Amino acid sequence: MNRLLTLNICLLLLFLATCCQAQNLKTNISVHDPVLIKQDSVYHLFCTGRGISVWSSTDLQHWKVEPPVFATPPQWAMDVVPGFKGHIWAPDVSYHDGLYYLYYSVSAFGKNTSCIGLATNKTLDTASPNYNWTDHGKIIESIPTQTNWNAIDPNLITDNDGTPYLAFGSFWDGIKLVKLKADRTGLAQTTDNLPTLARRKADTTNRALLPRQYPADAGTNAIEAPFIFKHDGYFYLFVSVDYCCRGPKSTYKMLVGRSKN
Repeated sequence: MNRLLTLNICLLLLFLATCCQAQNLKTNISVHDPVLIKQDSVYHLFCTGRGISVWSSTDLQHWKVEPPVFATPPQWAMDVVPGFKGHIWAPDVSYHDGLYYLYYSVSAFGKNTSCIGLATNKTLDTASPNYNWTDHGKIIESIPTQTNWNAIDPNLITDNDGTPYLAFGSFWDGIKLVKLKADRTGLAQTTDNLPTLARRKADTTNRALLPRQYPADAGTNAIEAPFIFKHDGYFYLFVSVDYCCRGPKSTYKMLVGRSKN
């Protein structure tokens, strides 16, 4: 009886493995800056990559590679960011009023020559006739010598009244917050004096007396990648701090803080 049971299990595992190979599914994928959303019974994962990399799964274990969001780099991004060739960072996906909203980052590495863009789609099912990404272009831009923040790593959050905001930022003055229009396709405020939600280094200087550019902030204020979640009466802000991508010398870690408002 035990031998029969073992044989049946082996045959089942062989069958599952064969099915996965037939569908070109993978169980060990490498992704950077992932974000996940579920439509019907399928999970859709978006991450940093050329044109924004996309994976799908029905069980969060076996993954199918999907076409990138952009087959070719958006022209506006190539015009705004010199040398941009389509490698798009840190997407953020959400659903609102019948549309999927995908905010994404385009940037010159190590500089705050950066923009956050937006694309929308009626469905995430690539087999649907309604599947089509519409790019809305630039939502917010940071410019060296003009802005002391970096327009990358967007994350959408709505307040208790339903007003949408984007939290964003990497290095420079830290994590920023900007209010969006009700339709989420543009800003509802100017970018002057955007609030700083978090910074890695202590603010010991009267910043109002300083010029607009603070070059040292880029290297010393190691904080980025905000995600805000509502839970039990609080807004929780998760951030990545210190330095990644240095092998055994990496000091990257995550911190969390919370606020009632």
